[in-house]
Amino acid sequence: MATDQEAVIEPDLPIADPHHHLWFVPEPVRAGLDPAVSPYFHVRRRTPRYLFDELLADLTCGHNVTHTVFIECGSMYRREDPPQMRSVGEIEFVNGVAAMAASGLFGPIKACAGIVGNVNLALGDAAGPVLEAHLQAGGGRYRGVRHSTQHDPDPAFAGVGGANPPRQLLDPTFQAGFKWLARFGLSFDAFVFEPQLPDVAELAGRFPDTQIVLNHTGTPLGFGGYAGRRAERFPLWRESMRALAEHPNVTVKLGGLGMPVCGFDSFLADPPAASAQLAAEWRPYIETSIELFGARRCMFESNFPTESGTANYRVLWNAFKRLAAGASEDEKADLFGDVARRVYRLTN
Repeated sequence: MATDQEAVIEPDLPIADPHHHLWFVPEPVRAGLDPAVSPYFHVRRRTPRYLFDELLADLTCGHNVTHTVFIECGSMYRREDPPQMRSVGEIEFVNGVAAMAASGLFGPIKACAGIVGNVNLALGDAAGPVLEAHLQAGGGRYRGVRHSTQHDPDPAFAGVGGANPPRQLLDPTFQAGFKWLARFGLSFDAFVFEPQLPDVAELAGRFPDTQIVLNHTGTPLGFGGYAGRRAERFPLWRESMRALAEHPNVTVKLGGLGMPVCGFDSFLADPPAASAQLAAEWRPYIETSIELFGARRCMFESNFPTESGTANYRVLWNAFKRLAAGASEDEKADLFGDVARRVYRLTN
């Protein structure tokens, strides 16, 4: 059976998808993408447009998605504003999409019921006014910030943020900006690569009153200089996750393993991998995360459309449901919706 025709597993199970994007990549930008530089070349070429129509088509593919959370991706920035304020445009855009979904004209799904934006926390105290502008533009839906801090000295990662400053989470100026999150009651989505997980743990210890959401299962790497080293790196990832789990203010998004930097065989597989194969590939990371953090601190995420290079939306959630097959009904409720609703305060 073709994977796009897979029957939906447990179609009535409510899902709150806590991590997706919306973007539009104009043709001149697509033409300028270099597959030798950016591992995401194939994703952006295959899915250059992912706006409300494309999102809605995925959300109505057969799984029972009730709410979603938008996560920043550098889309629709204001061209004419000062650099630190340009990301307000993304929040205005997404809040408009959320208003479309909330109208009920497109069905009952509350798309973008929570919004996580990008604020440059390295501005230090100057991040405060930017956060205020985001909150205002969010129309009551703004829930937190993701300032992507992934870094690796391997030149292969330059096209995926690897050239970001090293150890930025521990920089005093960054942390001066980070302090504003607790003042506004906002969470922090942490996007780092696996070797950086100890920095997330140290940050969580310094700011115990700020909810930190670790993206993409901690992003285990299988790309560049990490290719072929999965058996070697897995124990290091596991021990870092164990240390991170000691901080009760940290939750984990289970997903992101279909990204090219993770280096699984299923990325761009032809024919596409079925959900059973995805579950088999990802099981060690998903099951270990749930074991360490518990179901009440874990939530499955689609990371769409970034994951579209590995699976379509239906197959992706089937893989997650296979991975959770042995969980209790209460645990499934947490993993597929309740943790996301609680962390991102999805009350409507």
